Amino acid sequence: MSYRMRLYLNRMHRLDSNLCVAVNHTSQYRLIRDCFRIVSRLGNGMFWYGLTIAILIVKGAEGFASVLHLILVALVGALLNKWLKGKTLRPRPYQVHNDICLTGTPMDKFSFPSGHTLHAVMFSVVALSYYPQLAFIVVPFTVMVALSRVVLGLHYPSDVLAGALIGGLIAELSFFIIQFLLH
Repeated sequence: MSYRMRLYLNRMHRLDSNLCVAVNHTSQYRLIRDCFRIVSRLGNGMFWYGLTIAILIVKGAEGFASVLHLILVALVGALLNKWLKGKTLRPRPYQVHNDICLTGTPMDKFSFPSGHTLHAVMFSVVALSYYPQLAFIVVPFTVMVALSRVVLGLHYPSDVLAGALIGGLIAELSFFIIQFLLH
């Protein structure tokens, strides 16, 4: 790796770490910390399970295709996230930086990518393609889930960004696959 590339990567890591510390310091305020803990817990799956159940209740058999789509992308997302974490082995910010306060509960040992964000973006993209009227609740919740991961000291901003990009890519790829299979 060239000197310029190493220098650039060091700057990016420093920026990522500094931003992580700054956002995490907002968790010193109880209201912020408690709000993001709740969002993070709901983002573990409860919100998305509730959404799929609500779709089935409201739409009945008509909602089955969208729910099946959500379930399939969730499985792909979970497998890819687990594989990536096992390959990158990036420690969580609170494990590396003494000035990061862990205020949430990690689901595993590794940081990259943010699985919560990956799933939130993936679910949002798929759900909104079927039911765009849900944007008023799904989009803000997805943003809050992503932000919660940094506020709680569980992820770097780059983990969240990567999770969002991967989740969006999986969702978009799923539409391409469905179109290919239907034609």
